[in-house]
Amino acid sequence: MKTIHCAAVDLGATSGRVIVGTWAKNKLTLTEVHRFPNQFRSIGGHDYWDLPGLWTQISQGLREAKRRFPSLASVGVDTWGVDYVLVNDAGRMVFPTHAYRDARTQPGLQRLANTRAALERIYAATGIPNVFYNSSLQLAETVAQCPAVTDLATRCLFLPDYFNYLLSGKMTNEISFASTTQLLDVHGTDWSRATLDHFHLPATWFTPPILANTVLGPVKGLRELAGVKVVAVPGHDTACAYDAMPANPAGGDLYISSGTWSLVGFESDTPVLGAGALAARISNERIGDGRYRPLTNVIGLWLLEQTLKEFAARPTNDRAWAKLITAATRLPAPKQLLDVTDPAFVNPPSMRAAIDAQLKKRKLPMPKNIAAYTRLICASLGQGHADALRAFERLAGRQFSRILIVGGGSKNRLLCQATANASGRPVHAFTLEGTAVGNIASQLIGLRAVRDLATFRALFSRQLTPVIYTPQSV
Repeated sequence: MKTIHCAAVDLGATSGRVIVGTWAKNKLTLTEVHRFPNQFRSIGGHDYWDLPGLWTQISQGLREAKRRFPSLASVGVDTWGVDYVLVNDAGRMVFPTHAYRDARTQPGLQRLANTRAALERIYAATGIPNVFYNSSLQLAETVAQCPAVTDLATRCLFLPDYFNYLLSGKMTNEISFASTTQLLDVHGTDWSRATLDHFHLPATWFTPPILANTVLGPVKGLRELAGVKVVAVPGHDTACAYDAMPANPAGGDLYISSGTWSLVGFESDTPVLGAGALAARISNERIGDGRYRPLTNVIGLWLLEQTLKEFAARPTNDRAWAKLITAATRLPAPKQLLDVTDPAFVNPPSMRAAIDAQLKKRKLPMPKNIAAYTRLICASLGQGHADALRAFERLAGRQFSRILIVGGGSKNRLLCQATANASGRPVHAFTLEGTAVGNIASQLIGLRAVRDLATFRALFSRQLTPVIYTPQSV
């Protein structure tokens, strides 16, 4: 079996990486060749992504990947969900790309929330709840405020679709990412025409989504990568992270991809729908092969990261992080937890002030120092994970025997233990680049180096040794 090198472009809301996966003798080795910061920029009261800056970094990283691995076979791109680029027939952007945290969708969010019949109808059609960042609300606001855009734009490419286009020259929509938009038909693999009509969006902007693992063709956008193939991997980073999970083929695993958001869910052949699912805000997103990935969003490490920014003593390296977690672990468990579903935590000017305001409103004591905030936040996120598990068990009629966690949170022993304690389930924490691994797995399948996802998981799991957190009474 020959050695294969694949480049994963993995873009997150706060950083991006280009990682090369080397597949040899049924083992995967990762080499990070480029890392760069990412953030949205604000102007005129709105938030935007710097797409030229991202493309510059992607190009730099891929050139470095090719330099270090001359036989590089392929490249795949995954990003965070929902955000998009409107282009014309020539592929030129015709509108700036907003960041999903922009508050422009709030009026539309409230209108839909206050129209129960429409809310239920759209959930029944798409399986996606009413959330401020949905592509549906973003696109509807753009069309309403700038109606001439429907004359200028001919295609809506979501972020990984757009970078795939810059690389390959092919305009496509990939299914896992399409499923984040609140526009895909939950009962099929095409767009929901009734939902497009509700939000006044041109159906011609979209083409039937393709499945992941599809080879789009050779790289055309970077001459140094001539001969390298572009593979449409699961475009949504959460879908990639889930694919990296060493799941039990018999089922029974709940997954958590822990980063800026904690994305809690499982794999299913059928969606989870109905009034209870809508109330629980279950998102029926898709796996790259078109099956379902019901999940719910818990605010995640964004809550901790943004709080720590306001402390001069915040950790800046692994040793300082370990010291902080140890100090927080020694504190008594908080008697009352934060309500992590509070919308005030989405993007406040001061996260510490937002936390203090909730505690003050509930007449609860404020944390006294950075360790106390860390203890409270991790315990609250752990309870949020447990609440999601119980909602899934109730609504899907399933029982989960263990929790698998990847991402930044897998390294936080306080968070993992809090999750185990609150859920009553063992937590298996895997320290791995989950999104990059899932991205590369899709490329290997597309290149026919690996038969399918089940085969990849079985082979890759041999390389992994989880840290297991068993439930403890506190």
